[in-house]
Amino acid sequence: MKASNNPTRDVDKGRRRGRFALLAFLGMMFLIVALPLTGYLMVGETAAQAQQGAVNPLSELWRGARQANEGYTAVTAPQANILITDSGQNWRQVRNGPLATYGAWLMILALVALAALFLLRGRVDIDEGPSGMTVERWTRSDRILHWYTAVLFILLAITGLSLLYGRAVLMPVMGSEAFASYAQAAIYVHNYLGLFFAIGLVLMVLKWLRVNIPKGHDLSWFLSGGGMLKGKHPHAGFVNAGEKLLFWTLAVAGLAILITGVILLFPQLGQSREVMQVSLVVHAAASILVITFIFGHIYLATVAMKGSMAGMVGGRVDVNWARQHHDLWAKELEEKGVRPEPAPARPEKEAPEEPRPAAS
Repeated sequence: MKASNNPTRDVDKGRRRGRFALLAFLGMMFLIVALPLTGYLMVGETAAQAQQGAVNPLSELWRGARQANEGYTAVTAPQANILITDSGQNWRQVRNGPLATYGAWLMILALVALAALFLLRGRVDIDEGPSGMTVERWTRSDRILHWYTAVLFILLAITGLSLLYGRAVLMPVMGSEAFASYAQAAIYVHNYLGLFFAIGLVLMVLKWLRVNIPKGHDLSWFLSGGGMLKGKHPHAGFVNAGEKLLFWTLAVAGLAILITGVILLFPQLGQSREVMQVSLVVHAAASILVITFIFGHIYLATVAMKGSMAGMVGGRVDVNWARQHHDLWAKELEEKGVRPEPAPARPEKEAPEEPRPAAS
């Protein structure tokens, strides 16, 4: 082999060969790292082409479900072959939103107003004091019907409100498992007692319809605040205007509660899902309205008016109480010649026996 006569040229050739070897090595390392990544690019491109060329069957399924398309099911209940509907989502938002929120505020404000009224007005006593003479106000059948319906109403109100607000109020306290057990029992109690309450409400409306017909003096009763303000008590017959307002609220809203309750309790009658959704909203709204009125009724009968509770417990009221709160009715009794009877004497408490001296 013949040696080169130019050493500088040999050095340049060696440097070029070294740079070429380095570039070749770096190129191979790049290819070693980059070539496996081309698989991801190919898969991504293939998936994109598949997504453009085909439709996800699950999206079609849920689109059809939201549009209330009918499917197949072995269940024979009405509309059991419909999975979900947009109207159902709207109903849920109304139930958990405006209905629950405004209903809670209505009841809370009613209780606050009654508490403020008691602090400002206090208890209304009998101006001339008890006379010791009484007249019959409610018969035994009236009182039995009243307490029968009242007890059932309280149970229905407790169970109904716990089902409407239980998830927000009771579940954090009781826990999910305990609340689930309670809610299941509350549903059964509410559904079965509702049938018996319907009987009492219908009988009550029919029995007391005649005495709750509005009269001309009822307007002046409302304008004077029902005698709760300072001044002369307004004229009132056997039933005052406030009691008539409660009666007609029970009659109208109670009728709505009964009709919607039957629709909800018997879905096998064939009503549509939309009818049941509207019925539940009406049922809850009418019930909250009646509960709010009952708050005032209980307050006036137990705390605000002295002597009022005696009429529905024993059936008789003091003559002076009747003349003060129901003067037209008291005058009517006098014209009919109804004679008051002495109030039952209260048993006197026996004086405690004096301690006997110890035997000597």
